[in-house]
Amino acid sequence: MKLAELAVLFGTVTSNGTRNDYVAAILNDNVLAKKASTGRRKAVQHLGELYALDPAVPLFRLFRHFWDLDKDGRPLCALLCACARDPQLRMTAPAILSVPEGVAVGSSDIDKAIGVVADSRFNASTQNKIARNACSSWTQSGHLRGRYNKLRTHPKLTPANTAFALALGYLAGVRGNMLFHTFWTGLLDAPEDRLKDMAIEASRRGWLTYRGIGSTVEVRFPADLIPPAEVPVE
Repeated sequence: MKLAELAVLFGTVTSNGTRNDYVAAILNDNVLAKKASTGRRKAVQHLGELYALDPAVPLFRLFRHFWDLDKDGRPLCALLCACARDPQLRMTAPAILSVPEGVAVGSSDIDKAIGVVADSRFNASTQNKIARNACSSWTQSGHLRGRYNKLRTHPKLTPANTAFALALGYLAGVRGNMLFHTFWTGLLDAPEDRLKDMAIEASRRGWLTYRGIGSTVEVRFPADLIPPAEVPVE
């Protein structure tokens, strides 16, 4: 997920920067300290594919917003954005989320899971590369720990990454209590009551509006964060 590179890039380009600003920072200013121009171009391509790097794209605008709000929540925010844009990474989610805490997980386990889902879509070399990259991403997000022998663990849950996951569900047209049962909140790897605690805290900070009475739940987002034109018709 290139978390270190993202931190450098976002530390250089302000939150109101344009796509051209991000590209210029990488290509012209070489803020990522690439040795050759080919490395800079590859960085633009890879980061652009994973995150868009364009505030005109609602997903990236939300990602950058919540990234800036909470340093501890950044790894999960990056995973949420990357999974939204990368179907291959998204494909590996069940192989990770279905494993209990403390159980060993390796790239070979992810490789097998991809084979089941992809149904021979990839050759062996490509499938293995996807698995290795995915294993690295899930380690960066906090779902796995360990350098060589990976163990399943729980990522760092914060109000910011919870709000981002809820916003993704909201943009998809999900409402009410079902917002806490989407693919996106599933990536947070936490029970519903903890997610709601984080949503309440996010509401206190003004990042969203949360109201809950019994089983009735309402979640809304400020119009400057999710403009009315981007809100699906209810």
